[in-house]
Amino acid sequence: MSVRTQSPEPSESPETSGSSGSVHRAGFACFVGRPNAGKSTLTNALVGQKVAITSKKPQTTRHTVRGIVHRPEAQLILVDTPGLHKPRTLLGERLNDVVRTTWAEVDVIGFCLPADQKLGPGDRFIAKELAGIRKTPKVAIVTKTDLVDSKALAEQLIAIDQLGKELGITWAEIVPVSATAGKQVDLVADLLIPLMPEGPALYPEGDLTDEPEQVMVAELIREAALEGVRDELPHSIAVVVEEMLPREDRPADKPLLDIHANLFIERPSQKGIIIGPKGKRLKDVGIKSRKQIEALLGTPVFLDLHVKVAKDWQRDPKQLRRLGF
Repeated sequence: MSVRTQSPEPSESPETSGSSGSVHRAGFACFVGRPNAGKSTLTNALVGQKVAITSKKPQTTRHTVRGIVHRPEAQLILVDTPGLHKPRTLLGERLNDVVRTTWAEVDVIGFCLPADQKLGPGDRFIAKELAGIRKTPKVAIVTKTDLVDSKALAEQLIAIDQLGKELGITWAEIVPVSATAGKQVDLVADLLIPLMPEGPALYPEGDLTDEPEQVMVAELIREAALEGVRDELPHSIAVVVEEMLPREDRPADKPLLDIHANLFIERPSQKGIIIGPKGKRLKDVGIKSRKQIEALLGTPVFLDLHVKVAKDWQRDPKQLRRLGF
């Protein structure tokens, strides 16, 4: 078993030394894992800016978010997918389809497994699916290492190595990481880059994601709405940004962006949970998400939020299309 706990030794070859005329690599890496395995947090840490929403609630990612890591010798495009899970709704089935389609198109797969949770049926379910993808290199990434001691981490590393042997998966690398503590984050990129194909940069320098701004704004609002609600509600929340327009008649040095967005829930009874007593919860959602949106877009924002009912939208193909799934 090969476990990486420090940067790979620099190559002696002039082709990979970063000197003039060096080989440049560019490609796509996909983080997979069961819900809440730390995929979005790791994506954000590698990119250095929030491009994927995070939440303590499972199953928060619904779009494949491309985060872009720029290096002089490489460009690493990170595809963050929903957690693969046993679907209970049409939405769940579509999210799983997104995952499998993504796996088929990337250059390397990073399988995220939390250090603080023993391997379970969900991990084995994903590992069996990965075993069927023969040609794509797979890196086992042990996340949340700041939550365990060295003994528990060692046991998890051994269990992951054993899981690979049982299913016929040869891990290209096994690497422990803590995205929240910033431990070994750069090492993850160091290990993924050599597995990328040679080629020019695919995105301009400075781009951190190709996710449309309206989608990112909607995700930030949904992230704020997910905090503090009942366990069953996160799956029922969808956010659509209806309009993003600069306020007219504002001086150039004092711009204001008007954003009008709708939060959709499935039942009228859920409306009170989102809005809260005297509208306090919805107001808090607006304040929190507006700060994040202003940081993302670099401009002051007026945020107008409304809560609407889209009955059983997770099970309705027409509603799913309307809400962007």
